[in-house]
Amino acid sequence: MEEPYLANSSTISPTHSPTTPPRETRGEASLDYDVVVILAAMICALVCALGLNSMLQCVVRCTRAALAEPAGWVTHRRLNAGLKREDVVALPVATYAAAPQQAPVGCAICLSDFSDGEKIRVLPACGHRFHVVCVDTWLLSHCSCPTCRRRLSPHGAEAPLEMAIAP
Repeated sequence: MEEPYLANSSTISPTHSPTTPPRETRGEASLDYDVVVILAAMICALVCALGLNSMLQCVVRCTRAALAEPAGWVTHRRLNAGLKREDVVALPVATYAAAPQQAPVGCAICLSDFSDGEKIRVLPACGHRFHVVCVDTWLLSHCSCPTCRRRLSPHGAEAPLEMAIAP
C-alpha cells in the first residue's frame, strides 16, 4: 500500500519562493504594465490618425481649388514658382569689399559672413546681397527675396551685370 504524499513544512513549493512575490502581486504588476503599453499604443494611434486627417484635409482642399477654378489655381502656382535659370543668371553679381571698421555683413541664407573678394549676387528689387550659390538655389524654387520676400520679376533681371556696392 502506498503512503500518501505529505508536504513537509520545511519544503518550498515551486510556485512560491522567498525571493519572488506571491502570484497575486506579480499578476497586478503585469496588469499595470499591460495597461501602460495599451495606453501608449492608443495614444500613438490617435496621433497618427490626427496627422492623416490633416493631410487628407489639405489634399481635399487643394483638389477642390484645382477643380473649382483651374485657371486661377494654375496662375497662382506659376506666380509662386521659381525663376527660370536664365533670369537668375542675369541678376547682377558684384565682388564684396569690406569697408574698414564696419561690422561683418553676411549671407542671410547660409548665415556666414562675406569675405573680401567673394562674388555675391545683388537683388535689384531690394538691394539685398547673398552668396551666388545660396541665392541661385533659392531663386530656382522661389520668386522672391529670401530676406524681405519682395517679388522679383523676370523683367527686372535684365539689370547690368557689373554693379558697385557699398558694404
